[in-house]
Amino acid sequence: MASISDFVVNQDPKTTSNYYTALGVHPEYLNHYKRWEFLIKSYLGGYEFKMGQYLTRYVYESDRDYLKRLQTTPYDNHVKAITHIYNSFIYRNPIRRDFGNIAETPELEAFLNDADLEGRTFDSVMRDVNAMSTVYGHVLCLIDKPKSQAMTRAEELNQNIRPYINIFTPENILDWEFQRTPSGMYELSYLKLLEVEYRANGANERYYVRKFTPETITLEQYKPEKPTTQFILEQMPNELGRIPAVFVYANRSPVRGIGVSDIGDCADMAAAIHTELSEIEQGIRLSIHPSIVATPDTDLNAGAGAIIRIPPETDSGLRPYLLQSNGQNIDSIIQSIEQKVGMIDRMAMMSGIRSVQTRQQSGIAMQTEYTLLDSKLTEKAKNLEVAEEQMWRLFALWQGTVFDGKITYPVQFHIRDKNLDMDILEKAARTNPADPMVKQLIDDKIKETLVRDPYELAEMFEKYTITNEAEEYEKSSEPNDQTTLPDQIDGNLLQHIKEMIASGASDADILAMHPELTKINNQ
Repeated sequence: MASISDFVVNQDPKTTSNYYTALGVHPEYLNHYKRWEFLIKSYLGGYEFKMGQYLTRYVYESDRDYLKRLQTTPYDNHVKAITHIYNSFIYRNPIRRDFGNIAETPELEAFLNDADLEGRTFDSVMRDVNAMSTVYGHVLCLIDKPKSQAMTRAEELNQNIRPYINIFTPENILDWEFQRTPSGMYELSYLKLLEVEYRANGANERYYVRKFTPETITLEQYKPEKPTTQFILEQMPNELGRIPAVFVYANRSPVRGIGVSDIGDCADMAAAIHTELSEIEQGIRLSIHPSIVATPDTDLNAGAGAIIRIPPETDSGLRPYLLQSNGQNIDSIIQSIEQKVGMIDRMAMMSGIRSVQTRQQSGIAMQTEYTLLDSKLTEKAKNLEVAEEQMWRLFALWQGTVFDGKITYPVQFHIRDKNLDMDILEKAARTNPADPMVKQLIDDKIKETLVRDPYELAEMFEKYTITNEAEEYEKSSEPNDQTTLPDQIDGNLLQHIKEMIASGASDADILAMHPELTKINNQ
């Protein structure tokens, strides 16, 4: 069965009859394609990873022995575990979406409940977008709308004609181009996407290429048996006047349209662990089942209690003997794997989260790692927030309006060791501080530790602040038997006191005429 790799990359670039020359892919596509293939197989694991044949091959090892070793070597999928941990942190708190002027449109509810026309909700699609961008470094979301012959919007609603999302991973984004607008922004000016239609009964796949410009949309078909010939199936004007696609980045690279994977280094380390697991399996086999060294004319039988027959004229120095491994290297390989797992956790900033054993790590080191992980997740959330707002602008554009809402992703994830924090706060509370501000600070830290949702925490502090301000206002509004403070004395009274002092009046005379000054003086 043909694959995308066969169709696009695995051809001689110097020949005229090759697929990628016919397709005209982006130069960066050829530079990164093999890497993208490795990353997605590292994420999928299992059969897909083994078919990539990333296991180091022995010298003089036959194809049969290599494939057998591939089948018996497990793959410890750290890539998928880290990707899903990132995803769980990002989406464990609700995303706040203010849809603005499209909030009341009937298409919105249908889009939120079935965003890709395959029954998945918009939140589920965005989770996949985040996961795939974490693996590849970027993905592309096409906000498209089916063609319709409906004359009115009501007819379109009856036919379920509305915008939907189509996710394209980097292997299918063949070419792209950005152009600087007069306002200084970069806008997608050209896009070429590959779609593969797999067919049953061993029939050849069909390859379709969609080309987008702000003016036109073209659909072409390529056939493997005629790689340099394309068939234009359809060409239509672009109703939006712009390409309805959004690049979603995990991390940006210097090349526009190319992202940097979050788990690339972790995938390399996982592949190295895969090779070492094979070495352990081979070492166990050699130590349990030793090799027999014998001359060709020796009659060998396998199994317990086997009988070995040798010719009587065989020289004593050529008698069969066992070649057995002592298995001492297995422990060193296991230690190497444990070190690599620790390196993966450090690269992903997951030492305090994925650790399955107690590690000697100072409080400062743990706090620093949690801070770095929080910062990384904040950056990912901001990238998703920007991308989602761009998607909603395209959605509104298909509806003939302009999106004026706002999308807000959480930017504080409060990743910490809560048990350690609570122990510290408990010790602090036992000191029974005399300062009420210190007590209040301890209570606030306990709230921060226990409350998961940052928005809920902000609302809690806001209610507390309003309550305190109301209590202070009530206290200040209560009747007070004390006279107004000196800085609130009427100006005429001050002037009169000055005149009495200037005329030689004593303090007793002034207090006798103005007894209210006695109370002020006592304050």
